[in-house]
Amino acid sequence: MILQALTEYYENRPKVRSLKENDQGLPDKYLSIENISFAVVISKQGELKSIIDLREPDSKGKSRPIGLIVPESVIGKAGKTILPNFLWENSSYMLGFDNKGKPERTAEKFSGFLELHKTVHKYCPENKSLSAIVHFLQNWEIKDAEKNITSEIKGRLDEKDFLTGNIVFMISSSHGTSFIHEEDEIYQAWVKYRLANVEKRTGMCLVDGKITSIARLHHLLSGVDGTQSFGAAIVSFNLNSFESYGKIQNSNAPVGEIAAFSYTTSLNRLLMRGSRQRIKIGDTTTVFWTERPSPIENIFGLIMDPHETEGADVKPVAYYLKAIRAGKKPSDIKDDSIKFYILGLAPNASRIAVRFWYADTVEALNRHIGEHFKALSLVRNFDNEKEFPGIWQLLIETATLHKSENINPLLSGAMMRSILTGGKYPVSILSAIVGRIHADHNINYYRATLIKAVLVRNFGKEVSMSLSEESTNIAYRLGRLFAVLEKVQEEAIPGANATIKDRFFGAASTTPRTVFPQLIRLSQHHFSKLEGGAKIYKEQLVQSIINGINGKDGFPAFLKLDDQGMFALGYYHQRKAFFTKKEKATEEIEKE
Repeated sequence: MILQALTEYYENRPKVRSLKENDQGLPDKYLSIENISFAVVISKQGELKSIIDLREPDSKGKSRPIGLIVPESVIGKAGKTILPNFLWENSSYMLGFDNKGKPERTAEKFSGFLELHKTVHKYCPENKSLSAIVHFLQNWEIKDAEKNITSEIKGRLDEKDFLTGNIVFMISSSHGTSFIHEEDEIYQAWVKYRLANVEKRTGMCLVDGKITSIARLHHLLSGVDGTQSFGAAIVSFNLNSFESYGKIQNSNAPVGEIAAFSYTTSLNRLLMRGSRQRIKIGDTTTVFWTERPSPIENIFGLIMDPHETEGADVKPVAYYLKAIRAGKKPSDIKDDSIKFYILGLAPNASRIAVRFWYADTVEALNRHIGEHFKALSLVRNFDNEKEFPGIWQLLIETATLHKSENINPLLSGAMMRSILTGGKYPVSILSAIVGRIHADHNINYYRATLIKAVLVRNFGKEVSMSLSEESTNIAYRLGRLFAVLEKVQEEAIPGANATIKDRFFGAASTTPRTVFPQLIRLSQHHFSKLEGGAKIYKEQLVQSIINGINGKDGFPAFLKLDDQGMFALGYYHQRKAFFTKKEKATEEIEKE
């Protein structure tokens, strides 16, 4: 199902031979997107003209390779096998630059690179650019490579960077320089070469059910955080113990060459750094797409994790979210019957594990996300807090020391699944939030809104967006009472280093009968320091809240986990109400 959806994604998207043609396009047949650092510029006569640094600075000013669509990378490039790429490579293959102290092997690499280009040249013998490359390689003396390259890049480029980066060819003419790999005639020659070297083994493809040539190896996938730098596989059989019935490698899960190219090309495109269809949640790298192009592809990442997409235009996202939260269909989503897919991938040594997989219609996705944000709706403490918090902003509140690496990976997957399917949130998330509050005594907006959502969806509680003075829920009223007693203390002892929240919040929210009598006695001392209307108002407020706690034995002896959540919400609402009234009073004074 996953590979089929990725194959269909490739089939339904425009095909391009350079990224500048269409940012959403996928590499055409037998092409791939690779990280390229430098270009060797040659003349039409095959002479070295210059070396250009193609890298671009990242947000921290560090030079990074750029993505270019080039002839697809060779599969299985490891061990003693000499497997050069066409029209791009590292300095060892392309220029015979020995940087590992193995001159004989370097010579073999360079020779293999030359022979590949001579072979492909036979499919377009009149092409002047490819003729120039062959001429350049035939006349290049690898014994002088280090001297020639060092003199060319000296003072401009770091030799170590040049040795490790990928390089392409450019041709120099009176019109400037251009990438040789982007010439149509050379591309057609490359396709002919590839078709002539297709695997001869045939079988039934598990993706499309057709009898076709079966791919022995699949391209590795890059962009899944935590995997090895050269990539990892999602379909792989590299030991005899994984094989059966005498079949070797990927014949155990036969996928046709075309389907294998399609799904790996699609996934690598989605996983590219900077992709708007890729987000990171905990240790899970998540990609998403629709079966046909849809605006939701460009905004889903901003919905689920604004932290990963800073600087993007959020106005369309806000409009979209307000519409689906209200149960309406966004006007820019013309067809919500198409399928939407979400794939969560996690590192597992040299392989990639599927953490979760989601497939449903855009209409169902909109409905479930709308229900999620409706459950989250809560009055904010500050204007800069997000009305529609992303999943990362919620899950980080469950993590020790507020660090993303401490987010439970299983919790992030379960949370994602509950949002997408409209099911109950993982119960452990309420326990985690309450536990963090007991540990650091911080009841902020993001924690409160997540507690509210869990209580509404999982426990069927009725929770208002802001303070509900009419609520008869005892735990909620106890939270309000605690907030009032803390406020009285703050006004009685301005600038105190600690309040009752720092000492008693955990005990008050779990065993109120043992704590609240002591807090009320302590409050009498604080009330004695207040005067006038502030004192009268707080005394009346305390009494009205206590009158609503109707347990026959007074304060309850113990609060269950869901009631501890209600306690925290009561506290949050009451504190917010105090500051809201103060803000309004300040505004009235300023108007006068």
